[in-house]
Amino acid sequence: MSTDDGVIGTNDDAASCKRYAVDKGYWNDPFISSMVPKSSTKKAPEISRGYYARVISTQLLVEKFLRLTQCNSQVVNLGAGFDTMFWKLHQAGLVPKSFVEVDFEQVTTRKCHFIKSKQQLLQALSGEDSDIMMNKAELHSANYHLVSANLRNIGALESKLSASGIDRALPTLFLSECVLVYIEVDITEKLIKWIADSFPTSFFINYEQVNMTDAFGQVMIENLKARDCVLSGVSACSSLTTQMNRFLNNGWTGGDALDLSVVYRYIPQEDVHRMERLELLDERELLDQLLRHYCLVWAYKDISNIGLHTISLS
Repeated sequence: MSTDDGVIGTNDDAASCKRYAVDKGYWNDPFISSMVPKSSTKKAPEISRGYYARVISTQLLVEKFLRLTQCNSQVVNLGAGFDTMFWKLHQAGLVPKSFVEVDFEQVTTRKCHFIKSKQQLLQALSGEDSDIMMNKAELHSANYHLVSANLRNIGALESKLSASGIDRALPTLFLSECVLVYIEVDITEKLIKWIADSFPTSFFINYEQVNMTDAFGQVMIENLKARDCVLSGVSACSSLTTQMNRFLNNGWTGGDALDLSVVYRYIPQEDVHRMERLELLDERELLDQLLRHYCLVWAYKDISNIGLHTISLS
């Protein structure tokens, strides 16, 4: 088994949890059923609530970035998996000039197949004057690009972004969700620094584990290790400070880091109350523990002075 096979498998787990939560009504996503089969396994309510907080808060930040830049910008989703954000943004009329998704070839091959075979996904990519170029593992259209690359290889990533027509002068948002934690810290710091050096007006959203040195965090690490998922970058997940510092120490101007128990309070509370009525929660304490061990971090570098520092959940 490749050292990355376990990591690739986490995509299926996350996609299955999202599909289950969407089917339960936690949030609306009419596109996920085109990529992810209906889950036959019941998920605990705290898992669905955690994914709800993750999906809604990330979407809020991305939409604020696109509105601030009036969509004259780009989004690069690192380790995108079966994420459906492009299609949701298209539905909302918030399509950036370019939306690039990057993942392992094993993942992009499957996603290409889904897009090719589902009219609902394909029709969002086809403009009046644009052709769709597609091979087994990659896809290029006017606004959407799906490419394969290993994020440990910055040269390969740079090449794939160039092939997708990325314009380094445009404001660019980079998104990673539970991705960097699987990569050695020295490599992720080089990646983070390369982005800051290469994209003078940029915004980075990172969602992943935090507070991993306590007993609950250690159990998470061991559980993942048992499934061949080694958290090679977990030392950056010790605290909100270590999470934020890897950006501040590598060329980024500022930002913020919140654990999900705090993020939860910034999500529109009317919708939170609706969501919480969907399923009874037996143990609030378990949800609170879970939320305290994931975080949302964002960082900005704003040479163009367009106001990226104003983007926040509040």
